[in-house]
Amino acid sequence: MSGRAELRALTSVRGIAAWWVVLYHLRGSLAGLPGTAEAVLAKGYLAVDFFFLLSGFVLALSHGERLRFAGLAVVPDFLRRRIARIWPLHAVMLGFAVLLLLVLHASGRAATEFPLAELPAHLLLVQAWGFADPLRWNDPAWSISCELAAYLLFPLWAMAIDGRHRGTPFLLGAIGVLLLALSAAFALRGADTLGQDIPRLGVVRCLLEFATGTLLHALWQRWRERRVALASFGIAALFGMAWLDAPETLVVPAALAALLLGLALSAGRAGNPLEGALLHRLGEISYATYLSHFLLWFAFKLAFVRTATIGWPLAALYLLLVLAASVALHRWVERPAQRWINALAFRPGRSRLPARRSPRG
Repeated sequence: MSGRAELRALTSVRGIAAWWVVLYHLRGSLAGLPGTAEAVLAKGYLAVDFFFLLSGFVLALSHGERLRFAGLAVVPDFLRRRIARIWPLHAVMLGFAVLLLLVLHASGRAATEFPLAELPAHLLLVQAWGFADPLRWNDPAWSISCELAAYLLFPLWAMAIDGRHRGTPFLLGAIGVLLLALSAAFALRGADTLGQDIPRLGVVRCLLEFATGTLLHALWQRWRERRVALASFGIAALFGMAWLDAPETLVVPAALAALLLGLALSAGRAGNPLEGALLHRLGEISYATYLSHFLLWFAFKLAFVRTATIGWPLAALYLLLVLAASVALHRWVERPAQRWINALAFRPGRSRLPARRSPRG
């Protein structure tokens, strides 16, 4: 597999994870949901931990070498590309939230979900940094705020930690230290699941998992020509089974890290079901899915839901709405905004080393 090739399997699995989050938020309103299905969907917040790991991997793949090669000179270009990737759609969804606020006011309803005093922090994507309640306005955007913090630190991390010149024991040990630090941070706050205390632990959760993802990329570089994907999947399964007795904050990030490495090592292999066009397309539009579904559900309930739970026909209509909105937002907001912002030229010297293509990086 070429170093420049997109890891299609990772793009596809990102789409699956985004829909896990959608169903996580929908599950409480579904009538007649089987207990097993409800239990699986109730852990949908763990998809965000996978996103953080994947983001670190993807940025190490697509920008790590460039940052090490050219140093600080290309940092403005890197940050511009990241802002182009995440902010335009975020701003559009906040605009949609403002419209919902106006509708609520016009109908005389309470609008506690949209505190105007906190809007500037949300607009600047610093709501998860202690400046506002990160679970207001557009709930899923808290993780994008955390990602922005990771983007700001990533150039320094990439230049300081060059996985190419680190031995495998060092990389595995560093991953272990990061994941132990994550579990310790949650334990100190008395949190026993990864979805708890987002205002205080969200940024820590993101930074440690993001850094872990960059080290997983270094392992992938070493092992990508070897047939060790099954071993990674096996390790992920062992950590998953340990979850029955061990803390979620300790074993689940390790399981997700091993799963991500196995998916990366198996990407491009013949017969990989994650290489298909449909799943890949879901991955391409997954940022729009993730960022739009929560406010669309809020609007959908205002327009169509009059009871505590809904049946499957209404649920299917909502899911189709999310899918259609994801396609439209990706085509008419994300891509044009990225092209326009990325076309802006920064005068400081730009590296001649091109950024690699990556799974929705």
